[in-house]
Amino acid sequence: MDGQGNAGATGGGGSDCDAVARAFVEYYYHTFDANRAALAALYGATSMLSFEGQRVAGAVEIGRKLTQLPFEQCRHAVSTVDCQPSPSFPGSILVFVSGNLQLAGEEHQLRFSQMFQLVPNEQGSFFVQNDIFRLNYG
Repeated sequence: MDGQGNAGATGGGGSDCDAVARAFVEYYYHTFDANRAALAALYGATSMLSFEGQRVAGAVEIGRKLTQLPFEQCRHAVSTVDCQPSPSFPGSILVFVSGNLQLAGEEHQLRFSQMFQLVPNEQGSFFVQNDIFRLNYG
Protein backbone atom coordinates (compact mmCIF):
# COMPACT_ATOMS: atom_id res chain seq x y z
CA MET A 1 0.00 0.00 0.00
CA ASP A 2 1.08 3.53 -0.56
CA GLY A 3 -0.29 6.75 0.92
CA GLN A 4 -3.03 6.76 -1.71
CA GLY A 5 -4.47 3.43 -0.52
CA ASN A 6 -2.90 1.40 -3.34
CA ALA A 7 -2.28 -2.15 -2.22
CA GLY A 8 -0.62 -3.36 -5.38
CA ALA A 9 -3.11 -6.24 -5.69
CA THR A 10 -6.52 -6.45 -7.24
CA GLY A 11 -9.68 -8.44 -6.76
CA GLY A 12 -11.26 -9.77 -3.63
CA GLY A 13 -11.52 -13.52 -3.88
CA GLY A 14 -9.46 -16.49 -2.72
CA SER A 15 -5.79 -15.96 -2.11
CA ASP A 16 -6.09 -12.39 -3.43
CA CYS A 17 -8.27 -11.68 -0.39
CA ASP A 18 -5.53 -12.90 1.96
CA ALA A 19 -2.78 -11.07 0.10
CA VAL A 20 -4.68 -7.78 0.03
CA ALA A 21 -5.71 -8.11 3.68
CA ARG A 22 -2.18 -8.82 4.88
CA ALA A 23 -0.64 -6.03 2.78
CA PHE A 24 -3.28 -3.59 4.01
CA VAL A 25 -2.87 -4.57 7.68
CA GLU A 26 0.92 -4.28 7.51
CA TYR A 27 0.69 -0.85 5.86
CA TYR A 28 -2.12 0.45 8.10
CA TYR A 29 -0.49 -0.33 11.45
CA HIS A 30 3.00 0.69 10.33
CA THR A 31 1.54 4.03 9.20
CA PHE A 32 -0.57 4.39 12.34
CA ASP A 33 2.51 3.89 14.53
CA ALA A 34 4.78 6.16 12.45
CA ASN A 35 2.56 8.89 10.92
CA ARG A 36 -1.14 8.75 11.82
CA ALA A 37 -1.95 11.82 9.71
CA ALA A 38 -1.18 9.82 6.55
CA LEU A 39 -4.01 7.37 7.30
CA ALA A 40 -6.66 9.84 6.07
CA ALA A 41 -5.59 9.01 2.49
CA LEU A 42 -6.87 5.45 2.97
CA TYR A 43 -10.46 6.64 3.51
CA GLY A 44 -13.01 8.23 1.18
CA ALA A 45 -15.82 10.76 1.37
CA THR A 46 -18.36 8.04 2.30
CA SER A 47 -16.11 6.20 4.78
CA MET A 48 -17.18 5.64 8.37
CA LEU A 49 -15.16 5.00 11.52
CA SER A 50 -16.47 3.75 14.86
CA PHE A 51 -13.71 4.21 17.44
CA GLU A 52 -14.66 2.95 20.89
CA GLY A 53 -18.31 3.71 20.06
CA GLN A 54 -17.70 7.21 18.65
CA ARG A 55 -18.83 7.47 15.03
CA VAL A 56 -17.05 9.68 12.52
CA ALA A 57 -17.74 10.01 8.78
CA GLY A 58 -15.63 11.15 5.82
CA ALA A 59 -11.88 11.01 5.23
CA VAL A 60 -11.19 14.48 6.65
CA GLU A 61 -13.06 13.88 9.90
CA ILE A 62 -11.60 10.38 10.28
CA GLY A 63 -8.10 11.76 9.78
CA ARG A 64 -8.81 14.45 12.37
CA LYS A 65 -10.10 11.86 14.87
CA LEU A 66 -7.06 9.62 14.44
CA THR A 67 -4.55 12.46 14.82
CA GLN A 68 -6.34 13.81 17.91
CA LEU A 69 -6.22 10.57 19.90
CA PRO A 70 -4.95 11.26 23.43
CA PHE A 71 -1.50 9.70 22.98
CA GLU A 72 1.55 10.59 20.95
CA GLN A 73 3.09 7.21 20.24
CA CYS A 74 2.00 3.61 20.19
CA ARG A 75 3.14 0.31 18.74
CA HIS A 76 0.74 -2.31 17.35
CA ALA A 77 1.51 -6.05 17.43
CA VAL A 78 -0.96 -7.90 15.21
CA SER A 79 -1.91 -11.40 16.40
CA THR A 80 -4.47 -12.48 13.80
CA VAL A 81 -5.75 -11.32 10.41
CA ASP A 82 -8.90 -12.92 8.98
CA CYS A 83 -10.62 -11.91 5.77
CA GLN A 84 -13.63 -12.73 3.63
CA PRO A 85 -14.88 -11.47 0.29
CA SER A 86 -17.95 -9.29 0.89
CA PRO A 87 -20.91 -9.36 -1.51
CA SER A 88 -22.21 -5.96 -0.34
CA PHE A 89 -19.79 -4.20 -2.74
CA PRO A 90 -18.47 -6.33 -5.64
CA GLY A 91 -14.79 -7.05 -5.06
CA SER A 92 -14.82 -5.77 -1.48
CA ILE A 93 -13.11 -7.50 1.44
CA LEU A 94 -13.90 -7.71 5.15
CA VAL A 95 -10.76 -7.77 7.30
CA PHE A 96 -10.80 -8.61 11.02
CA VAL A 97 -7.67 -7.92 13.07
CA SER A 98 -6.82 -8.71 16.68
CA GLY A 99 -3.68 -7.87 18.56
CA ASN A 100 -2.01 -5.76 21.22
CA LEU A 101 -0.96 -2.16 21.35
CA GLN A 102 1.62 -0.57 23.57
CA LEU A 103 1.29 3.10 24.45
CA ALA A 104 4.50 5.00 25.12
CA GLY A 105 5.17 5.24 28.85
CA GLU A 106 2.61 2.56 29.77
CA GLU A 107 3.65 -0.68 31.44
CA HIS A 108 0.87 -2.95 30.13
CA GLN A 109 -0.23 -3.69 26.60
CA LEU A 110 -3.86 -3.25 25.59
CA ARG A 111 -5.73 -5.85 23.54
CA PHE A 112 -7.68 -4.59 20.53
CA SER A 113 -9.94 -5.78 17.73
CA GLN A 114 -10.55 -3.93 14.50
CA MET A 115 -12.73 -4.63 11.46
CA PHE A 116 -12.26 -3.02 8.04
CA GLN A 117 -14.32 -3.17 4.89
CA LEU A 118 -12.03 -2.54 1.92
CA VAL A 119 -13.84 -1.47 -1.26
CA PRO A 120 -12.30 -1.29 -4.75
CA ASN A 121 -11.69 2.20 -6.11
CA GLU A 122 -11.42 3.53 -9.66
CA GLN A 123 -7.62 3.22 -9.61
CA GLY A 124 -7.82 -0.57 -9.24
CA SER A 125 -6.91 -0.56 -5.56
CA PHE A 126 -8.96 -0.28 -2.35
CA PHE A 127 -10.13 2.30 0.18
CA VAL A 128 -11.49 1.81 3.69
CA GLN A 129 -15.28 2.13 3.55
CA ASN A 130 -15.89 0.97 7.13
CA ASP A 131 -13.60 0.78 10.16
CA ILE A 132 -14.64 -0.39 13.63
CA PHE A 133 -12.12 -0.32 16.50
CA ARG A 134 -12.52 -1.60 20.07
CA LEU A 135 -10.20 -2.18 22.99
CA ASN A 136 -10.81 -5.59 24.60
CA TYR A 137 -11.02 -5.47 28.38
CA GLY A 138 -11.24 -8.43 30.71
